[in-house]
Amino acid sequence: MTSSPSPELTVSRASLRARCGQVIRALIVSGGLQPGEIHSIGSLAEKLGVSITPVREALLDLARDELIEMLRNRGFRVVALSDEDLDELMDLRLMLEVPAIERIAAARPTPDLSELRRVADEITQYAVDGDMANFVARDRDLHLGILERYGNRRLVQHVGLLRDQTRLYGLQKVAGSPEFLRSAAEHGELLDLIEAGRSREAADLMRCHLHHTRGLWSGRVEEAGQ
Repeated sequence: MTSSPSPELTVSRASLRARCGQVIRALIVSGGLQPGEIHSIGSLAEKLGVSITPVREALLDLARDELIEMLRNRGFRVVALSDEDLDELMDLRLMLEVPAIERIAAARPTPDLSELRRVADEITQYAVDGDMANFVARDRDLHLGILERYGNRRLVQHVGLLRDQTRLYGLQKVAGSPEFLRSAAEHGELLDLIEAGRSREAADLMRCHLHHTRGLWSGRVEEAGQ
């Protein structure tokens, strides 16, 4: 049974197509929309409180990114990924994100991260509340927001797609645990290291943070890379 989006994820009238895509993407990554099931476009639109049209348009965007499969006259299905697929995604993310974070932290003048502080606080609160869909959505916003400071638009696009293809089905199991709350707090620590210019430590923390994605967050018993 799929979970309904929380009130904070309800779609507003502004930028409906983009907002629908953001909500659906977060539900896919966090496991709110499970692969192997046929989901009704109409039912999803009803849960989001919008008409079918912006939901269908958002789904077509996600289908082009190979996150879902449209089923003619039946709805859509989330693309299932194997452990090998997820391991390959992690390898690519480590190759791209870790060195990028190191360079951002080493850059001078220090990049302005003030607006991302609020996002980091929201992520921590969503972790405390056990709101996984919003946690995933804001986690994406923060990490891509940091990478935007690197000044490479294609890097942000590629990492965004890699994040969207990741699956974090273990989030509900670890919600509220000390390990999960500690990992949520790492976002603020990462911002501190970047602003302090401690590039090597920032890269190390980013590497550790990414390993959570293939450890407890993905439903594995042991943390990957530990």
